[in-house]
Amino acid sequence: MNVTTIHKYYNPVTATPYRCTEDYMEFAPCDALKPYIRCFWGSRRAVTWAENDAGEMRIVIPDTCMDIIFHVDFTLNKISSSFCGIDDRTFAASHGSSEKKTYFVFAVRFYPWSAALFAEESLRETKNGFFDADCHFPTVKREIERYLFDAADICQLIPVAEKILLSRLDERHQNQTVFHAVARMLEKKGNIMVSALGRDVFVGSRQLQRLFLEYVGVSPKSLAAMVRYQYIWNELLHDKNFNKADAAFRYGYADQAHLCHDFRKYHSMNMAEARRYAAQDVANIQDRRCWV
Repeated sequence: MNVTTIHKYYNPVTATPYRCTEDYMEFAPCDALKPYIRCFWGSRRAVTWAENDAGEMRIVIPDTCMDIIFHVDFTLNKISSSFCGIDDRTFAASHGSSEKKTYFVFAVRFYPWSAALFAEESLRETKNGFFDADCHFPTVKREIERYLFDAADICQLIPVAEKILLSRLDERHQNQTVFHAVARMLEKKGNIMVSALGRDVFVGSRQLQRLFLEYVGVSPKSLAAMVRYQYIWNELLHDKNFNKADAAFRYGYADQAHLCHDFRKYHSMNMAEARRYAAQDVANIQDRRCWV
């Protein structure tokens, strides 16, 4: 597993992985960016919300990813941007508005090991945080914002953003110890102790903790737990014969009760409810090209 193939072993997904609506679509990046960018997402075109239309509430689960999100408000002729660090909580979010508004959303979703390659500041203390993108990605923010008002369609914007991101990709910012630790974590599907992880990459637990906080924003223990949860979530989504007892054994839980408790902690609902919640969007997919 190396920097060009690591993404093939890990597929972090949201609570609604089949969602493809007017105000939310996901698009795969070009081949050169696939090891670093999980997806681009946003509204296909500018969307107008009616007054007092609060929009549908959607749950956001820990997907181990980091996002730069651009909001273009055509009503106020204003652009705002934010950077979201890795979040280990589940929360509800709505894209609606209390007043009539025309807006466009465009976002870049990074894998946990890759955001540092584009950042100009340390990712320390970004866990569960929302920041102005200028704090960590000033150049990427400035370059992409130049094109947002003129973008009539997200598909026109993505190639421009890809060119900008490729120009900012700096592999010198990749800490090899962190990268190899994450790769090992993925090989074990999150089922690994920090002490064992440190031995595998030849550093002490305290040093590994410091490096993860600097380059990923969360501790290795926290990331491993979320990675394990994401592997379980993927398996639950795609395996009709998913067996809790077997999964508990394979993922290192004492029993299936502990597995179910851990899943609910991250997902805010049990496994059957999570499946039904994800399946609500399957029939509504109009364009599977946006489903990555």
